[in-house]
Amino acid sequence: MSQSRSVTPSLSPGQARRIALAAQGFGRPRPVTTGVRQLNLTIGRLGLLQLDSVNVFERSHYLPAFARLGAYDKAQLDRLTFAEGGQYLEYWAHEAALIPRESWPLFRWRMESMRRRYGAEAGGWVQANGPLLDWLRSHLADRGSVAASEVDHDSGKGAGGWWGWSDVKMGLEFLFRFGEVVSAGRTRFERRYALAETAIAPHLLDARMPENEAVRQLVSASARAHGIGTLSDFADYFRIKNEPAKAAVRDLVDSGELVPVSVSGWKQPAYLHRDARVPRRIEATALLSPFDPVVWERDRAERLFGFRYRIEIYTPAHKRVFGYYSLPLLIDDRLVGRVDLKSDRKNRVLRVQSAWSELGAPHDTVPRLARLLQETVAWQGLETIEVIGRGDLSSSLAAELAVPLVSPSVTNS
Repeated sequence: MSQSRSVTPSLSPGQARRIALAAQGFGRPRPVTTGVRQLNLTIGRLGLLQLDSVNVFERSHYLPAFARLGAYDKAQLDRLTFAEGGQYLEYWAHEAALIPRESWPLFRWRMESMRRRYGAEAGGWVQANGPLLDWLRSHLADRGSVAASEVDHDSGKGAGGWWGWSDVKMGLEFLFRFGEVVSAGRTRFERRYALAETAIAPHLLDARMPENEAVRQLVSASARAHGIGTLSDFADYFRIKNEPAKAAVRDLVDSGELVPVSVSGWKQPAYLHRDARVPRRIEATALLSPFDPVVWERDRAERLFGFRYRIEIYTPAHKRVFGYYSLPLLIDDRLVGRVDLKSDRKNRVLRVQSAWSELGAPHDTVPRLARLLQETVAWQGLETIEVIGRGDLSSSLAAELAVPLVSPSVTNS
């Protein structure tokens, strides 16, 4: 990186938190009504929406927009993201994620890396199942978009024998990773597949750039979405290895897009994006998805907020501390609690399975959380809230909502 004799600017942890949250779209006045424009601006600011199949409260990709914008029509987001020919595609950007169509060529190098690692020349499953992959390519050319469950397995009889659903799904997933097929929307959350050559505009399909330039653009987008961060923060956003990310950061510092700074208490060097705002305060009340960019990199969440967060979905029930689907509670510029939510859609109840506060949570945590839960009930199309007596906030939350506190012993969760 270029050497400078100037003094490295120093920022406080509070400034770093507010910069990071502002870059993520918090602290802005909420729109009176949220439409397509606001949704596009929010996704554009984040650069991607991570997907996850867990639906106990709400699927993850719906939650970042609600956290930043308030209630909106999920059908509008579905039309943008899951309708065939929508403005967004899926790829392995962070994990499986929705990205703008225009970003698809930036991952060509990853597609080629996947092919080198798993393709026919590497041996393994792809080489052993060449006839199935050839048949899938032909089937997609004939049928257009399909879901794995729609494939007529009997039509897939070939040298490999009868191909079951699991083989078809695996084959489609390999072609998806290689960039030969793309997502063509989803039906009841099941991904549909189409040949890239039929679903991607020629100017995107034919776009090529050196890997280092693509990585530089991705790190630039990551730095903009972070506002402030370390090399590892920027690299993790799009799952880029540290060495190519380091070269990209060096170029962005040399060009003036990134400014080296120090943050009190941070052990690693930090970088501030030149367009980042440094607000004096952030006003926000939000529940964050476990896969929200604010918290998905757990070390960064701990460094920024002093908040140690681990999702407990895969933890045996008797070993869980905070709950199956515990969402961090953001109030202003701090993570001050955790709320485990479940949408009982049959009975139209939002169930607060536990509610916990962090040390130093502000005095108005409970009323602000209560208002947010009431907004959430309306957004989810539910009718009532049920609070179960787990966690130090549960009793006061039930009182604030004027609902009975349900004993954990009478629930099945």
